[in-house]
Amino acid sequence: MRRFAPLLFLLCSTAAAQAQVRSVEVRTPRPFGYFLGDLVRAQIDIVVEPGFALQAASLPQPGAIAYWLDLRTVAVSEAAAGDGRRVRLDLTYQNFYAALDARALEIPGFAVTFVSDTDTGATTAKAQVPSWSFTISPLREIQPPAREDPRSYMRPDGRVAGLDPQPLLVGGAGFAAMALLAFAGLAWDRTWWPFAKRGGRAFALCLRRLHSLAGRNDAETAYGEALLALHRALDETDGRRVLADDLPAFLVRHPTYGREMAGLAALLDASRHSFFGTGPAAGMRRLPLAEIVSLARRLAAIERAS
Repeated sequence: MRRFAPLLFLLCSTAAAQAQVRSVEVRTPRPFGYFLGDLVRAQIDIVVEPGFALQAASLPQPGAIAYWLDLRTVAVSEAAAGDGRRVRLDLTYQNFYAALDARALEIPGFAVTFVSDTDTGATTAKAQVPSWSFTISPLREIQPPAREDPRSYMRPDGRVAGLDPQPLLVGGAGFAAMALLAFAGLAWDRTWWPFAKRGGRAFALCLRRLHSLAGRNDAETAYGEALLALHRALDETDGRRVLADDLPAFLVRHPTYGREMAGLAALLDASRHSFFGTGPAAGMRRLPLAEIVSLARRLAAIERAS
């Protein structure tokens, strides 16, 4: 009797494991009609007893399985199945077998492990997924019929219908005209050539004049001309001469320039010291040429916005 004890224990363990894994079912979309490079999908449903959880480490890992077969993806989902638990594996393989004739290929099976943790310890059960096969077909016939001219095996070049370029030319010309019109509007707004001398952009013209003075060697002469250019822009904007005492009235008539009141006051103060004081050097100490250019740029921006 003792001789049969190990055999009885093995049979009982096998029966218990089979009871813990109720069923294993493999489903495939079709078993035929595959070619080189095709994806082969399989759905595996495993039903186990309640309390058993899948060990992720036992799942097949994506990668090369054989020289002609790769496992691309593995997806796992779980759901209730009566009083048990259903674990579904969605596998995607890719076939690289270049067949010369129609033949059946076998995807090898594998085993996955389930575990149930209880107070008395952990119980494991293995579900054996069987192998399954699919039929692959060649991409071309093995030996085509003989022909005298080898070039006849090659397919002729495909014919491409001629395209009428007229709609593209008309559309391109239309978009070019719209772009030119938009650029003309921008040039008008910024007083670029050929609108550089148009009226209504006194500070913009003054700013262009100040940029031309930047490279002058005689700093005091350039400074005096910069003051005069900005004075002329103020006069043209107001339509009259603007002196230091006229600044409050100028800002009342043109309130949009109110935020530059301090800069305009500094300009008129530097102008008084330059033309009616000790000379341009005194004005340059109060308001350098760079600050005059910055003031003109801000005034031009206000002019353009208004």
